[in-house]
Amino acid sequence: MSESRKIKVLVTKPGLDGHDRGAKVLARALRDAGMEVIYTGIHQTPDDIVNTIIQEDPDAVMLSMLSGAHNALCPVIMEKLKANGIDDVLVGVGGIIPDEDKPLLKKHGLQGFYGPGTELKEIVEFVKNNLKR
Repeated sequence: MSESRKIKVLVTKPGLDGHDRGAKVLARALRDAGMEVIYTGIHQTPDDIVNTIIQEDPDAVMLSMLSGAHNALCPVIMEKLKANGIDDVLVGVGGIIPDEDKPLLKKHGLQGFYGPGTELKEIVEFVKNNLKR
């Protein structure tokens, strides 16, 4: 990553989950760490998210999910990214992700799983240290 431009991160809420406080707190922490942040808001479909990724070209995407739909939505998002030739974007997920679900999500290319109580600096460091570009 060139020092001349900021890391760009998309923070988004897939599915019907309306609890967005954590996503907003994360967006602010990433911004305060010097990153450019795009927050799409709640109720984003996989197509909405992938279209935003195509348009905004972020370095990383942080999905925030508390609804329990991660096993249904995350693989679809990752498959749509692959179908669009996008394989150089770091994708992490925060929220309620049981340990037994993580292998499936990792198989689809997701990295970084952050539940309630995770220190924000840990997530900031994850983004900084795991970029694919």
